[in-house]
Amino acid sequence: MRPTSSSASDSRAAGTRVVAIGVIAIIVILGAAAVFLFLNLPDANAFNARVERLFVENDDLTSGAEIKLLEILAQSGTAFSETLMSYRVVIFVLMVFATALLVASLVFVVTIMILNRRMGEIERHGIQVSSLLISREDNAVYLNNMEFKLTGAMVETLAVLAEARMDDDVLSGAELEAIISGRNAGDCDEAAGATRIKRLRDALGNQMVSELLIKTIARRGYVLAIEKDVIKMV
Repeated sequence: MRPTSSSASDSRAAGTRVVAIGVIAIIVILGAAAVFLFLNLPDANAFNARVERLFVENDDLTSGAEIKLLEILAQSGTAFSETLMSYRVVIFVLMVFATALLVASLVFVVTIMILNRRMGEIERHGIQVSSLLISREDNAVYLNNMEFKLTGAMVETLAVLAEARMDDDVLSGAELEAIISGRNAGDCDEAAGATRIKRLRDALGNQMVSELLIKTIARRGYVLAIEKDVIKMV
């Protein structure tokens, strides 16, 4: 189980590095794009400057219609300047929004990759169990501090598997049924033990977790896929 823990830690560390590098890359790329875009936008006061130049260079425009035209041009320049400033704000907000979306997407992708890798490790090596406490008196099992209420028969089944695990034994269905019922293994049916295992797995809930906790070894039997030193029975 130790290699699984080490691999999970390595996966988290690698994922953190990927996220950090990706976030920095996204910020740098979008920041450079924003700077380039803002630098190439026309000056907000360019139109006003041209209108002012018309006023300065054309002192002979003295008629009412000509002055009115220049006033309209000045007002248009002011409107253009305000519109361009609003465009700058909109572009800035969109760039920030795009950065946030890309960072969130990167985090989600890396998280999914790490989870898939960890699920692969679990499938190959089994579940990392730090403690397994079996309480016959309370008909309860505490797996990594998670409590599972079971029937007396299910607790007894798990207890027998735990004792076999501590002795490095693999129990067939008939042997499991024999130990629980107190009969000879030759007089017990393999299906009876398999039924006990199925009921225990169903009671533990998540099918994948229970299948990995109680492993089936072909043509041999059943065994708990955990370290011996984490098992306790009261």
